Amino acid sequence: QVQLVESGGGLVQAGGSLRLSCAGSGRTFSNYGLGWFRQAPGKEREFVAAISWSGANTGYADSVKGRFTISRDNAKNTVYLQMNSLKPEDTAVYYCAADSTGWGTPSSWYDYWGQGTQVTVSS
Repeated sequence: QVQLVESGGGLVQAGGSLRLSCAGSGRTFSNYGLGWFRQAPGKEREFVAAISWSGANTGYADSVKGRFTISRDNAKNTVYLQMNSLKPEDTAVYYCAADSTGWGTPSSWYDYWGQGTQVTVSS
């Protein structure tokens, strides 16, 4: 079992930045691929970014590529999402998730999920 707790969300103006954190506990954090997903009101949950267990490999949705950066610190059992140049369309609840078999885009691959943190970008 892995427990995930997100933090760092909030209200920011368009063009601003936020850094989300997701702290993990339970089984060995470094064994898991990690991902960030988001869900806006009335929309389905969508992939944002993912990182392999070692941090050597990352992937991003086209909508955030060049603006968001995913990273992890296995010594601190934490994964981060640095979000720059935020847009109103980035407004959503952001979730981190852990994948015991690898890493990637499908949400169905992920075994454990946090409760989410709200990000609101005003225009």
